[in-house]
Amino acid sequence: MVICFSACGAPSLEPARPIRPRLYRGFFVANIKSQIKRNKQNEKARLRNKAVKSSLKTAVRKFRETADQGDVEATVAALHAASRQLDKAVSKGVIHKNQAANRKSAIAKRAAALQAAK
Repeated sequence: MVICFSACGAPSLEPARPIRPRLYRGFFVANIKSQIKRNKQNEKARLRNKAVKSSLKTAVRKFRETADQGDVEATVAALHAASRQLDKAVSKGVIHKNQAANRKSAIAKRAAALQAAK
């Protein structure tokens, strides 16, 4: 027996429960052939989606960095690159088309403000 403290702070003599380990991917193994295949496909898709989202973040970050520097030409080039990557992510089904539209609108607005200032 281990002395545990309850929510109110009073000690209780409950048996210490082992802490459940976190369930990581691949902890449970499927027995059904089709589910094994689905698990493999889902993992491939997850890794692909993760890579696409990472490249999206990089493209938008590069746009923001060039916009912060104030270089209009580089900002416009980065805007086109980021917009293209957003469109590709939509076509692959990684992000929703409205989310891409909102992101494109935000970066286009910032680019337009930068062009108007110069």
